[in-house]
Amino acid sequence: MALSFHHITFTHDGAAVPLFEDITVHFDAGWTGVVGANGAGKSTLLHLAAGVLEQDDGDILRPRHIVLCAQRTDDPPETLTDFLTATDAEACTLRGRLQVQDDWAARWPSLSHGERKRAQIAVALWKQPDVLLLDEPTNHIDNHARALLIEALRAFRGTGLVVSHDRRLLDLLCGQCLFLHPPHAVMRPGGYTDAAADEERERASRRDERRRLQEELEQLKGESKRRRGKAAQADKKRSKRRLARGDSDGRAKRDLARVTGKDGQAGRLARQLDGRIAQLQKQVDAVEIDPVRATQFWLEGSCSPRRVLFTLSEESIALDGSRTLRIPDVTMLRDDRVAITGANGLGKSTLLRHILAQLRLEAEHLVYLPQEIDLDETRRIMTELRQLPRDLRGKVFTVVSALGSDPKPLLQNDDASPGELRKVLLALGVIRRPHLIVMDEPTNHLDLPSVTCLERALADCPCGLLLVSHDMEFLSHVASSHWHLDQARSSVELHTERAFLGT
Repeated sequence: MALSFHHITFTHDGAAVPLFEDITVHFDAGWTGVVGANGAGKSTLLHLAAGVLEQDDGDILRPRHIVLCAQRTDDPPETLTDFLTATDAEACTLRGRLQVQDDWAARWPSLSHGERKRAQIAVALWKQPDVLLLDEPTNHIDNHARALLIEALRAFRGTGLVVSHDRRLLDLLCGQCLFLHPPHAVMRPGGYTDAAADEERERASRRDERRRLQEELEQLKGESKRRRGKAAQADKKRSKRRLARGDSDGRAKRDLARVTGKDGQAGRLARQLDGRIAQLQKQVDAVEIDPVRATQFWLEGSCSPRRVLFTLSEESIALDGSRTLRIPDVTMLRDDRVAITGANGLGKSTLLRHILAQLRLEAEHLVYLPQEIDLDETRRIMTELRQLPRDLRGKVFTVVSALGSDPKPLLQNDDASPGELRKVLLALGVIRRPHLIVMDEPTNHLDLPSVTCLERALADCPCGLLLVSHDMEFLSHVASSHWHLDQARSSVELHTERAFLGT
């Protein structure tokens, strides 16, 4: 049995308008990508499919066995221990394919987010559900583990829905993509690249159509203005006020013009255009196009007056077990854009924590975006946003808009989506005129258009950037230097390059 939505309408509690309205869509066996801007309802759609949320109207036909893998990995899967000790062929194959270790249940708090994600999905696949729902499955996962995960997901024979900002995953896995444009949704064939190209062709066609209609509207308005001017001149000529009282011949001619209607023709033609102009204006307004977003929002003073942001001396830092992280002498300058890369578990986050502890930088000039933000911190950040003075809140909204989200709904929701929250957190930092921005997996939870917006924004950033990411395409657009962690026997070594090579 496949998964089907029939005329589904759904409204969040307290929202003034529905998020989804009259959506009908069918999901057959195979993978469907769910694509849309942050806040467009991607995770909500998965929760409706799983039965975690209940629709306001319509019907959802679903099989009994559905598994949802949420974005967060704070807690281990309930059946992780059973999976790790299972001896059936499927469990053994999945543990080997996704390189899940036997002691991960006991070591869950110390696992990297990427290791947790692999364990979460391995357990889900082991359950062999009819429908598998994945929310950002490649978050925090390094390139090697990502290849393993894609191989495992391609072997799944049920119905799968995947929300992801990972273009390559969507291209390799999906036969169709559902594009969410609240309150509606459009299914497009192909992986993300083909489906997005189809979407862009339609978007370009709408822009062309609106431009054509706008030009036609301006022409009609110009013609209307010309005709009204001509009618005004005719009214002036038709007036008897300037005729001498004894000019009976002139008065007779003007009376005749009124009777024949020739003298009022320009006025009638002008009035006839009013209806055409009103109709055309409705057509222009009906053609929806994407809003123009601000691209410049960095404030003066967003750069350290000091040439050097920080210096690390050669040393070794203890990692888990007997391993150590060996750091050479390294210096970061005020306008450096540093990419930190390396496989999961090699200590990238440990390195970040060490750097943050060494900084001699005022807290107001440091912006730090961690990999994950818990619910309590999310609510604290949203409360801070609402309590800002109006002018500062307006600047925050400008940044959020430039990063691809409508900021207005944020004031109505304490539980912002992880992608929206990252934009808000960056925006709150921007208004403090930062000297250094530190971002741990900056593209996690962002929709694909927002990743492009973030690339453009950081390309204009005047301050230092320290970026930990597995997204090499993103880093290639932003980073100017490269710090890479490599495993070397019992230690991990940090290698630095003054150029980003993307390797």
